[in-house]
Amino acid sequence: MATDTSTDVFEAHRPVLTGVAYRMLGRVADAEDVVQEAWLRWSAEDRGEVREPRAYLVRITTRLAIDRLRLASARRESYVGPWLPEPIVTDYGSTVPDTAERAVLAESVSLALLVVLESLSPLERAVFVLREAFGFPYAEIAVTLDRSEAAVRQLAGRARRHVEERKSRYEVDPVQQRDFTERFLAAAAGGDLEGLLGLLAPDARLVGDSGGKAKAPLRVIEGADKIGRFLVAIAQQEVPDQELEFIEVNGGPGLLLRSAGKPDSVFQLAIADGRIRTVYIVRNPDKLTGLTGL
Repeated sequence: MATDTSTDVFEAHRPVLTGVAYRMLGRVADAEDVVQEAWLRWSAEDRGEVREPRAYLVRITTRLAIDRLRLASARRESYVGPWLPEPIVTDYGSTVPDTAERAVLAESVSLALLVVLESLSPLERAVFVLREAFGFPYAEIAVTLDRSEAAVRQLAGRARRHVEERKSRYEVDPVQQRDFTERFLAAAAGGDLEGLLGLLAPDARLVGDSGGKAKAPLRVIEGADKIGRFLVAIAQQEVPDQELEFIEVNGGPGLLLRSAGKPDSVFQLAIADGRIRTVYIVRNPDKLTGLTGL
């Protein structure tokens, strides 16, 4: 049987395409839909004119993601409560052995960064993702977005400044993150308010995403004391058949809570200067069904 080379070429680039789409959209299902649409266009294309398949496929995927992001931005205005990206499992294992490369991958999908990217325009986000996460040359990004290279450099500079102004320099040491996560779990599960206050920064924030489909705060909780008391109150509630496990999610240690065998919540901490700055909780069941790795 002859090999379908068009399929082979596309599948070879699928991880990059999915990675671009997820960082653009923050949802696995949306990213997969975009990549599927890119495949349909690729399979219908006269590929004899395509000299660089990777660049061509990234161009299609990015433009489709921009279109979908513009639609998603309008829908999120009516989203119930805070919106967080869909958690993904990022245990790269031996596929990414280089520590520096792992750090770049981890940072580019971190919840903290993806939340900040939500405040960029679709074009700024595309430039930032292609340049900062995947290292595409400005000239190639310019072709992808049908803009001049000078315009792309301006977009990149504006996006980079915006991100740097709004994101804290969270520590990415996985050992320290795991230690904080374990101590946070012990204090929260034990209803230890003093222990939680010793871990949380005074101006810490708790962001819960339920989409109105599960119990979670409909507003961001600010301040260590309020967060601590909220977590202690949760610990006093009985959850049937509760199981907790550590997972690597969005580039760092996280906690997966299962209830009756099904994913119930994902917790992740953002840490800086030796304190927990943000507690992220994703409870929207639509965002927990797959816990897909990208």
